[in-house]
Amino acid sequence: MLVLLGIGFLGGVITAISPCVLPVLPIIFAGGTTGGRRRAYAIIAGLVASFTVFTLVGAWLLDLLGLPQDFLRDLAIGMLFLLAATLIVPRLAELLERPFLPLTRRRSRSGEGLLGGLVLGLSLGLVFVPCAGPVLATITVLSATRKVGLETALVTLAYASGAALPMLAFALGGQRVVRASRAFRAHAAAARRVAGVVLAATAVAIVFNLDRRFQTALPGYTNALQSRIEGSASAQNELHKLTRGKGAQAASDSVQLVGDRRAPEFRGIVEWLNTPGGKPLTIAQLRGKVVLVDFWTYSCINCLRTLPHLEAWDAAYRKDGLVIVGVHSPEFPFEHVPANVRQAVRKLGVRYPVALDNDFKTWGAYNNEYWPAEYLVDRTGRIRHTHFGEGEYAETESAIRKLLGERVSAPRTAVADRTPGEITTPESYLGYARLERFAGGPLVLDHEAAYRFPARLPENKLAYAGRWRVEAARIVAGASARLRLHFHARDVYLVLGGRGTVDVLVDGKLLRTVEVGENPRLYTLAEYPGVKDALLELRLAPGVEAYAFTFG
Repeated sequence: MLVLLGIGFLGGVITAISPCVLPVLPIIFAGGTTGGRRRAYAIIAGLVASFTVFTLVGAWLLDLLGLPQDFLRDLAIGMLFLLAATLIVPRLAELLERPFLPLTRRRSRSGEGLLGGLVLGLSLGLVFVPCAGPVLATITVLSATRKVGLETALVTLAYASGAALPMLAFALGGQRVVRASRAFRAHAAAARRVAGVVLAATAVAIVFNLDRRFQTALPGYTNALQSRIEGSASAQNELHKLTRGKGAQAASDSVQLVGDRRAPEFRGIVEWLNTPGGKPLTIAQLRGKVVLVDFWTYSCINCLRTLPHLEAWDAAYRKDGLVIVGVHSPEFPFEHVPANVRQAVRKLGVRYPVALDNDFKTWGAYNNEYWPAEYLVDRTGRIRHTHFGEGEYAETESAIRKLLGERVSAPRTAVADRTPGEITTPESYLGYARLERFAGGPLVLDHEAAYRFPARLPENKLAYAGRWRVEAARIVAGASARLRLHFHARDVYLVLGGRGTVDVLVDGKLLRTVEVGENPRLYTLAEYPGVKDALLELRLAPGVEAYAFTFG
């Protein structure tokens, strides 16, 4: 449990230094500079409390009270406008605080006291929309499916506390700068009014979703760090235990192995958008088409940065037989409101079908864990390619074109890949169904055969040697089985199954020996402080199964 709390806390810290936090920083700065030092702590305490409580039970409380799902967000925005007014008009603050004076030792001015700070923090917790990483995704799914327990509550609190720590430092730093300014001391009343205007302007930006546009215009400079911490094998294992139970296999393992299974049907969809007459679609009905199932939510910045690629593919390949279905699985209560989703879809220019998966039934059917997540389904209804998070658009488009086959008439799309972070070797599958980086000789499918390494292995390519049985979703080692990969990454992971040992060599030197258990899961093969360009060689005992490489 301590590991999970640590992961949740670090996930929150990463969120607080990402572009997602930028819209609330002016509010924290403006609100914190108008009062004493304790006001900053009150703002952050209110933010942590409201974000924790309403992330866990907000949707349930609104259902219980019969209120619309965006009620809390609208209430919070209204409170921001009211607090802005108290800073601009001091007399209004005095009138509003008068009922609470018997509860305080001394009177506060112009919303400067702890009460005003706490109310501001409570409001911020309801409009704060963090970037959706694995930790927040797990919390959201558990909340939406009414599976909130003590562990979930503690992880949410740890996440909120991690996010609050950098914000508190920002608020206190801003206070110190302002207090040191002679101009501020000489014109304190005017400064309070300016803070009120900043607060009101930020609230207006949130009303019109201008904060979303600002965030998506910036690169996700924390994506690599988030992937390294929240997307690590240990983090995925702990989060999957929280979601599936103590004996569960890591989530990252299960999603790696979907390559040769049939695509589940769409389940529990409350409304369909962009279909004739709002009629539902089914995987069976779409047989003969290539289907890209995209899990997203309209406030997720990572999803919004992926949208231009999806829209370009829809425009380029729809006539060739591609159908994109956006499965909207909401992260926050206000995203459960169909009208809000309809408005977002219209403003974003999404023209392909969108399924509102408010109860996460389709999400669960796919064993999904991420926003965004792409599942590419072939004409027979089998999942042939998956990708989680941003990036690798060229690989996904190549898979689309390959499955469309000779019917493709359009050239490749030209949308720039703005995925941040260093470029590493892409996710690499080993079974023939998604074997895109193989540089060896001809393959013998579903029967054991002998293979040889090529004389030279280019970067991001892999090859087999010795005896292997190459199946659709995995390869199974025979006698003297070896596997080489020319990688460019900090960390190398591989899903392994069966039972036996794997010797891991990097540039010809033995790095470690991995003991593989019966059930397939993700194993760490190599870890380095910086990106390394090297040749990996694995020597596998007979019977060991290998599925897919991922990289950090």
